[in-house]
Amino acid sequence: MAARIMSRERPEHTLQATALVHEAYIRLSGGKDQDWRNRAHFFALASHVMRQVLVDHARRTRSAKRGGAQHRIQLSEAILVGSQDADRVLTISEAMDRLAKWDPRQCRVIEMRFFGGLTEQEIAEVLGVDTRTVKRDWKMAKAWLKGELTKRQVQDDG
Repeated sequence: MAARIMSRERPEHTLQATALVHEAYIRLSGGKDQDWRNRAHFFALASHVMRQVLVDHARRTRSAKRGGAQHRIQLSEAILVGSQDADRVLTISEAMDRLAKWDPRQCRVIEMRFFGGLTEQEIAEVLGVDTRTVKRDWKMAKAWLKGELTKRQVQDDG
């Protein structure tokens, strides 16, 4: 999972897949025994933790650059599976946080698909819903995120 996530990052990314796994494991274990219901539940939690690790890393990178220039961001299927820089990770994560306030399940679907690489079936199992619901949530959440990122782009441009 970590190798797949890191393969989407820019080639010169300073965080390696092994470091991502180690940090995620430390955060997941938290020094206590965990009660994961099944494989899909574990990967759902791991996808959330890996998102947080990448966001924290992006914040540190941005902070080190003292803000840096803002980058134009466009949401398409390519962004959801393409290369990302620190600004994109943070912008998408901020938009996902807003989505979570509006529809937490749709946010979890995006998180599990994008950061965890879970299948629709696995997501449905974790959430206790039908795969049709996951497909619908995925489609609606992508459209909502595209609107949010477009709105952000317009604000940054004007």
